[in-house]
Amino acid sequence: MFKIDQAKGYLKEMGIDGWLLYDFHQNNPLAHQFLEIPSHTLTSRRFFYWIPVQGEPVKLVHAIESHVLDRWPGEKRVYLSWQSLQEAVGKLVKGSRRVAMEYSPKNSIPYASRVDAGTVDLVRSFGVEVVSSAPFLPHFTAVLTEEQGQSHIRAGKALDRIVEDTWGWIAKRLKGKEGITEYEVQQKILADFAVAELITDSPPIVSVNAHSADPHYAPQRRESSPVQRGDWILIDLWAKERHPGSIFGDITRVGVAGSPSDKQQEVFHIVREAQVAATELIKTRFAEKKIVMGWEADEAARSVIREAGYGEYFIHRTGHNIGVELHGSGAHLDDLEMHDDRPLLAGTCFSVEPGIYLPEEFGVRLEYDLYVHPDGQVEIVGGKQDAIAILD
Repeated sequence: MFKIDQAKGYLKEMGIDGWLLYDFHQNNPLAHQFLEIPSHTLTSRRFFYWIPVQGEPVKLVHAIESHVLDRWPGEKRVYLSWQSLQEAVGKLVKGSRRVAMEYSPKNSIPYASRVDAGTVDLVRSFGVEVVSSAPFLPHFTAVLTEEQGQSHIRAGKALDRIVEDTWGWIAKRLKGKEGITEYEVQQKILADFAVAELITDSPPIVSVNAHSADPHYAPQRRESSPVQRGDWILIDLWAKERHPGSIFGDITRVGVAGSPSDKQQEVFHIVREAQVAATELIKTRFAEKKIVMGWEADEAARSVIREAGYGEYFIHRTGHNIGVELHGSGAHLDDLEMHDDRPLLAGTCFSVEPGIYLPEEFGVRLEYDLYVHPDGQVEIVGGKQDAIAILD
């Protein structure tokens, strides 16, 4: 299979003797994704799939579920007892010095750290150095097909339309002096998702005034503030098309039901400048066919906010990889929560969402997505916001 040959190429390039894919009870969804195991497949027993840099793969499966890797090439070895499992794992890695697994030293990249410590201990007990598959794994788990890329772009366009319509709806309600709450705005957006045949994993964020200084504020039916004239409003919404394999879009906008203050204008423009800085770094590197790592894009945005004197109020990473799940397995724009030294890849998409959050005052987050086409062209997805939305 082409994927096996591709994996071997990465192993050879990195000086790794083999890749040991492992799972128990779907604790390693990355292994399932690489091996294209259907979601309905019962995998209640441990399995291993060994891809050596040279030679043929080997499947190690339990007698009860000996069929789970049948579609993949290589010799099938069946174990029954825990003793026979440990013996078989030792034989798999015999003669190897460095073996890749879904493991991250010191859990530095949690998204790639899926194999439990005990299993890593077992492999190490055979005199093997376990290294991380994180540097090459996103080539298999984060790179989109052409149709997936287009589904991401369509989702972004739909979200942009919905948020613009929501601003108009809020303004109309306020002008008519109709009562409205954060929760009601949230529910209106969810209704719009249904009409547009979009689905989401959790409701959108709608937050006013000091609530917007909490990046993950979630309005509740019984704990929701009214939206009134003069209020600062942040809306963060994410969704994808209904069909299998579709990719999320994720955007955030801010507005004010009246006239923004000088401080709101100042903070908005700093955040927008930070968003542009990260975007331009990414565009330039791809245009020059140079590597750009996730942490570098984060630092490009963070330095703008830090130099403006608001560094302590930028309390999350600049962006995250996006896939079938909202937070994907590829490189994140992050040098805060983790030092993501993985390169951003052509064929992937990710959010760019710097923010400044002033406790007891307000928060500004501006978010769009970037889709890097297979040829390296970088496209902004979901529209961009160059000025505060004025609801009058």
